[in-house]
This record gives sequence, C-alpha cells and structure tokens, in this order.
Amino acid sequence: MKRALVFLALLAPSLFAQTTAIRFGHVIDGRGQVMNDAVVVVEGEKIVSVGHDVPKNASVIDLRKYTAIPGMIDAHTHMTFIWDRKPGTRPWSQLGTLHPAVTVFLAQENARKTLETGVTTVRDLGSWEYLDVAMRDLINRGAMVGPRMFVAGYGLHITSSATKAGRQLDTAEANGVPEVMRVAREQLAGGADWIKMYGSTGSDQDVTGFQTFSFDEMKAACDVAHRAGKRIAIHSYGPAGARDAIRAGADSVEHATDMDDATIAEMAKSGTTYVPTVDHNRYYAAHKDEYGYDEKVVAGLNDYINRNFETLKRAVKADVKIAMGSDAVFTGFGENTRELEWFVKAGMTPAQALDTATKNGAALLGMEKELGAIAPGYFADIVAVEGDPLANIDAVVHGVRWVMKGGKVVVPLTASSR
Repeated sequence: MKRALVFLALLAPSLFAQTTAIRFGHVIDGRGQVMNDAVVVVEGEKIVSVGHDVPKNASVIDLRKYTAIPGMIDAHTHMTFIWDRKPGTRPWSQLGTLHPAVTVFLAQENARKTLETGVTTVRDLGSWEYLDVAMRDLINRGAMVGPRMFVAGYGLHITSSATKAGRQLDTAEANGVPEVMRVAREQLAGGADWIKMYGSTGSDQDVTGFQTFSFDEMKAACDVAHRAGKRIAIHSYGPAGARDAIRAGADSVEHATDMDDATIAEMAKSGTTYVPTVDHNRYYAAHKDEYGYDEKVVAGLNDYINRNFETLKRAVKADVKIAMGSDAVFTGFGENTRELEWFVKAGMTPAQALDTATKNGAALLGMEKELGAIAPGYFADIVAVEGDPLANIDAVVHGVRWVMKGGKVVVPLTASSR
C-alpha cells in the first residue's frame, strides 16, 4: 500500500499539492476583468480557480488590503551584468573580470531586486559564456530564487567580441550571411531561447544608431530562429536598422528611436512588438556618478530620451504592439517597471500600460496561455499592490507589497505592510 501511494505521488504530484486560497480586495485578471472581494485558489504552480469561495482545508493568505495583478514580464534585461562596487571600479570596466561562477552567484541580487518590483518573468537579451543559460536553469530547478528567464546567450554583433573585457563582452562576432547563420545556430545549440542581434551601434553612453547588419543578414538570423521554432529580438538605436529588422521578420525591435511614420505603420501592420526602453537612458543619467559620466554624456542621454519618447508617442497613437522592457543592467535592477510611467505619459491609460507588462509580454514570449493573467490553468504568478493600478500606474511602479511566482511566495509582506 505504501509503495502504491509513493507511485501515485510520482505519477500525479498535483493530487498531493497544497491548496492555497489567497483573498484580495480586488483582482485585475489581465484579461479585462476586475473582481472585487476575490479568492484566487492555487495548487502547486498553477491557479485552479478565481472566485469568491475558500475551499475546505485550504491554507488561507489574507491580502484583502491589496489589489492583485498578474506577475509582470520585463521583456529586456541583462541579469548577469553585476558590479560588486569594489573601490576604484566602474560597472562597465568590471564586466567580465570576475570568475563566471562568481558572476552567476552575485547575480542573485539582480534576481531578488527584480522580483521585488513584481516582475516574475524576464526575457534576458545578452550575456557571455552562457551565464544566462546557467542562471535560468538554476532558477528552474529551484537552486536559485529569481524570475522565470527566457535567455539569448551571446548577442550577434559585427565586430570582434567575447574578449572578456570591454563592452562587446556579451556579443558573438558574425560578418556576412553564412557567419550570421552559423553564430545564430550556435546560440540555439548553447541553450538560448531567443536570438539577440545588434542591428545598430548604440549602448549606454553611446547614443548613435548607425545600422550595422544588412537586411539580408537580419533576414538570415530571423530565418534561423523561426525554422528552429524560436524568436528573435533586434536591437536598433536608430531608424534604419529598425526598418530593416521589421522587414526581415524580427519578433521584436528594441529601442528604435526616430522611426518615421511609414516604419511605424509597417510595425503595426506586421505585428512586430516594440520594446522602446525609454527609461533605460533615464537610469544612466540618474546614475551618472556610478558610471563616471560627465555633463556632455548626460546631455546626449537626455537628447536621446526625448527623441525616444517622441517615437513612443507616435507608436502608441498608431496602435503598435508594445511590451515593457527596462534594459536593466548593474544597479538598474529594482527599477524594472519605471518604463510604465513613460507609457502613461505617452498616452496610454494605466490599464493599457499594465497590459504591456502582462498580456503583451506573455504574447511576445509565446506564453499567452500560461503567463500574463490571473486565471485557471495559468502559472500562479501574482502580485499584490497597494492602491488602484487602473487609476494610477504609480500603484504598480511603487506599490508592490507581496509577490508569488509559480505558487511560491518570493516576496513576503513586510511588517509595515501587514
């Protein structure tokens, strides 16, 4: 009998899963509905019901002071970019100088800070030595606490890279269509979920946006990804790379400042997701002392922010599909959702802004039936916020009080929040 029970437990662990009922003042389900005085019932990793009844023998978590929203998705991070603040160092100069195992271990702080913002899933767009793959796998097996990760391995870049020093550390060299195809396949063989391609210059204090890869090279990378059942994100700080990325079939375009109306219209028509990352350069300007940036650099960053924001406003008006991405690096984790404030300033309602971090992010990942909503069958990724997110996006950006990821509480209530 005992052996039979053990066998059943192995075959059907959900039968023995703890049932948890979480009571909320309101539930914003991510699918356009709001339920008051609601109960979300969780078994194992998944949500089994959303209603008003508490099942018998369920463990109850009382969060009726708060509103529930789906766990959010940050569609652009660099989780393995860490800086230990050693005196005499700067973030970029230290990148890649620590042992890979030390880097992954220290990156747990980035993971923890990300969860504290209510982000339970990230699309991580560039690392080196497949540290992102290692981090993803450690989180998936429960050996590390962090958001669910979809990773890209090395990004594809036209210049020499992987030198273990400098800013091209997170890129893999590829020149010409055959090389692009080879290197893209290498990333997939290394365990990448996505292909990341740097389609233009521009990063941190460099706000140029000169196209690097040609249309044919971009299309080759897109074809490799899609034939393997994977997806591709193409970085372009400027308009030319973005135009060709959309034509080539990119699933998302990152940054993409100064796009003209025709390119924006094509983006809307093709369904390409726009990840504008406006707040990323606000972060660099705000943290200029950490990076050693002077006023000339800050002026360039601010000019880029203004142009990026103007492009975002036109994209919102054109109904382009937009996903929230922070492009968080180093000390930017913990500020992951500040991008939502820019979305509201650009003309979105708070509800639309929240959608960029929930259902739009889930659709971008191909996980729209598992992430981005509080509904039966979805992962139990649930965030409790103080305030009304549909009235003021600040409730999402600054009001996170409790976080569950995959049925486990990863950010408990603090004593002051109870």
